[in-house]
Amino acid sequence: MNRSDADTLWRIAGCLARDAAKVSRARGRAHLNMPPLLFFTDPERTPEPWTVAERLPVGSGVVYRHFGAPDARDTALRLRDATAKRDGLLLIGLDEDLAHEVGADGLHLPERAISEAAGIAERQPNWRITAAFHARTPAPTLTGLDALIVSPVFPAGGASASSLPLGLPRLTALTRELDLPIYALGGVDAKNAPELEGSGAYGIAGVGSIRAAIGP
Repeated sequence: MNRSDADTLWRIAGCLARDAAKVSRARGRAHLNMPPLLFFTDPERTPEPWTVAERLPVGSGVVYRHFGAPDARDTALRLRDATAKRDGLLLIGLDEDLAHEVGADGLHLPERAISEAAGIAERQPNWRITAAFHARTPAPTLTGLDALIVSPVFPAGGASASSLPLGLPRLTALTRELDLPIYALGGVDAKNAPELEGSGAYGIAGVGSIRAAIGP
């Protein structure tokens, strides 16, 4: 475990959440039910995501994206166990049935499914619902969502490797435009995370950088 990198990510994420909460209260709104750090699983880069979830700072969140894996239920149960022990949040990617089955805290939606958030929130008022947003089109209707995950903010790997980064000015503009907590995803690591301060982002989301910082 790279304790220095892990501490930096958690410290910056916490600062972002506190600053964003102050702005929310000043504007007469409160979105304080989300963790400052979200770990996103990936079949190739995090083949055993529970090993990372077990080492996350207390109060972090995990977004499990199973992409139809045959062992999705078993992995989701291991993640539920790990997050419960760390007082953490577990969101399941798109799969409402699996979220029910394992007792997850809600869903994470791909950008194409943002329009489903309102209906899901009506059926599951106690769930937290997030969605991906790549900011290449006008902002979607946000009804039913608790947060947006905006990416890629910096040059990134994985599925975002071929995408041009949005950059800090675009991220900052979105946080001012949208009445919703926004997480920065894509290329965020311990070296560039401090650059997010002042952007209005609520927190940090990551895959490889969090795995590398937290452990195997």
